[in-house]
Amino acid sequence: MSQSTIREFLGQKKLAFVGLSRFSGKFSRTVYAMLKERGYILYPINPHTDRIGDEKCYRSFEELPEKVDGAVVMAPSFKAAQVVREANEAGVLRLWIQQGAESEAALRYCESHGMSVIHGQCILMFAEPVQSYHKLHRWVWKVIGKCPVEQTNVPPAN
Repeated sequence: MSQSTIREFLGQKKLAFVGLSRFSGKFSRTVYAMLKERGYILYPINPHTDRIGDEKCYRSFEELPEKVDGAVVMAPSFKAAQVVREANEAGVLRLWIQQGAESEAALRYCESHGMSVIHGQCILMFAEPVQSYHKLHRWVWKVIGKCPVEQTNVPPAN
């Protein structure tokens, strides 16, 4: 994956958010709140509840009130393959599978079905404005070579 793939994903403004926790203090709640602060329209999907705090939740992609541009996946990794399959069936072909939520089966499914997927990265390291420890985290990853780089000198497709 490249910086341009990340920019393309973050340029989408209507996103499903799979795996918003019912429990405050969980990282998915932080990510959700920070993305909303940055102007994203988010539709939380959680098959176990209709509401989390003041937010209406949907039990599946099919229940969403409108078409979304992509999905942020923060469900447990053992559910990732099911989530990407459901996203694909709903026509959601761009995914950000949050660092730690991915599984080999989910990534293979995305690849074999032509889905655009970002994984192994924390979305808060890239959703501008990047703040606090996410900014430091991104800098460290750049220094050690784990941060995606801009692709240059890529030969044109035949």
